[in-house]
Amino acid sequence: MDFISEQHLDDGALEREFVLGEIPGTLWTPEAASAAAPVPLILMAHNNGLPKREPRLVARARQSVASGYAVASIDAAGCGDRPRSAADEQARADIRRAMQAGEPVDGIFESFIGPLVEKAVPDWRTALDALLTLPEIGGPVGYSGWTAVGIRLAVADPRISAAGFFAGGYVPLAQREEARQVTIPLLLLLQWDDEGNPRERALDLFDSFGTKEKTLHANTGGHTGTPWFEVADGNRFFDRHLKRVDGERQ
Repeated sequence: MDFISEQHLDDGALEREFVLGEIPGTLWTPEAASAAAPVPLILMAHNNGLPKREPRLVARARQSVASGYAVASIDAAGCGDRPRSAADEQARADIRRAMQAGEPVDGIFESFIGPLVEKAVPDWRTALDALLTLPEIGGPVGYSGWTAVGIRLAVADPRISAAGFFAGGYVPLAQREEARQVTIPLLLLLQWDDEGNPRERALDLFDSFGTKEKTLHANTGGHTGTPWFEVADGNRFFDRHLKRVDGERQ
């Protein structure tokens, strides 16, 4: 992992850009984090391949840093500014055309998002390997963001101790089946009026998760209307499962 830039932000966060092979990423840490006082880590992913510097994700990351977490985001394969295949670009164009025409898009999403998840999860695990070698990061590890990737990552990597998912992105059939294998504590955020995600599908997915500790927060409004207070609630969720007091988790 090579750090290529460093910026001290006015809210007490240290922001560093890094590259790990072909994987570009950003790491935010509290300036007070050190080998003597390491902090838990949250992996933060945006839905459906948007870049790691997407403003809403950055704002969430900095809020989590203020609550005592290291936060990392990457552009996984096919996401953000990473190269995309001609097939990927065609699928994106087909999705835009179908949505504008009011046509069904599940088939296109299935053929596009499924392979994107398959490529993205190994990159996230590679990044996690490197991040956990940093002395200022001590674990445990949480995940926040893109549901389809988060389900696969939670099932594949036992280092993920808790997860917060956003129900606004398409979840391929394979990940809907894998949801039954998710046994870590879970918080699912649902926008009740999300124009691109039928609420019944999100509710069915929530019901499918195998964990005994799962919470659903539903708010009125469209896809991008998640209330800001949910960020603070999300951090309190991670506090319960990632932070330790006298050797025990809160």
